[in-house]
Amino acid sequence: MGIIEQLHQMKGQALERISAAQDLSGLDATRVEFLGKKGSLTSILRGLGSLPADERPMVGKVSNEVRVELESAIDTRREELRTMELEAKVASDAVDVTLPGRVRMPGREHLIERITREVVEIFVGLGYRVAEGPEVELAYYNFTALNTPEAHPARSASDTFYVRDLSSAEVSATGESDVLLRTHTSPAQVRVMEAQKPPIYIVVPGKVYRPDAPDPSHLPQFTQVEGLVVDEGITFADLKGTLEHFCHEMFGYDRKTRIRPHFFPFTEPSAEVDVSCGICAGAGCRFCGNTGWLEILGCGMVDPNVFGYAGVDTERYTGFAFGMGVERIAALKYGLPDLRMLVEGDMRFLRQF
Repeated sequence: MGIIEQLHQMKGQALERISAAQDLSGLDATRVEFLGKKGSLTSILRGLGSLPADERPMVGKVSNEVRVELESAIDTRREELRTMELEAKVASDAVDVTLPGRVRMPGREHLIERITREVVEIFVGLGYRVAEGPEVELAYYNFTALNTPEAHPARSASDTFYVRDLSSAEVSATGESDVLLRTHTSPAQVRVMEAQKPPIYIVVPGKVYRPDAPDPSHLPQFTQVEGLVVDEGITFADLKGTLEHFCHEMFGYDRKTRIRPHFFPFTEPSAEVDVSCGICAGAGCRFCGNTGWLEILGCGMVDPNVFGYAGVDTERYTGFAFGMGVERIAALKYGLPDLRMLVEGDMRFLRQF
């Protein structure tokens, strides 16, 4: 078979392949196969040197005609495939306006954030202002300035997340250092007293951290709102009245409150506040341990030693402090049996609140 016959045969095969191409990548592969540097046309033309000189012009002319015809067919098929792809994309993206609309669930504030905001708004309504502090705190502000002795169990590595202070090689064998994740938001109270002269009326909302295993009543990260009042003539009666007002605003005026003696290093005297169980109305049930009461917060009069660290005149000023866990308040207000429900991200639970 002569070279001209091979060219015509190859052209016929190429035109069939070009017409059968279903996408642009397949068409490009056909182009390379027949017109590329190592394609069929090049392979046929390698035998041009063995032809007599008088036959070469004719073969060259035919080969150019074949190349031009194949390139034209490829360009035509490329435009056809592009048009087909565009039509397919338009069809897939088309919107049937006669179909009913899709209902999208609206976003909402998470229950933890909502309870935090409600707590803060109650105290802001009493004239308090909001203060903040760092979550990565110094041991001085988290413990020492709050009258917590060196040997107190709360300062051990089993009760506190310590962060190794790379600027100092002095880290105890227990892993304790001068840098830690705050275990309460009380350090911000000390910082405010150092920077501001009384009268002081603040609430401090924020995340706190303790190395507790997650269970129905504990989380390693939770939210606290702590409060501080420093002014002339502040008494325990002011503390009691303030917290009773808060409990009624948060849980309703049908709920009773009581105050029990307790101990905290940074307050003296110290107390815990309970609210009557909303499930059994104080009669006693499994949720409240058959006591009819649920603990909601700790409080007390600021210990004079704490005022001493912050440079507050203890002869002139007195004050009180309190702290509450937001997750616990949410659980008590809505009867949640497990605090982990608040952080697991189950949409069925989150849509209820």
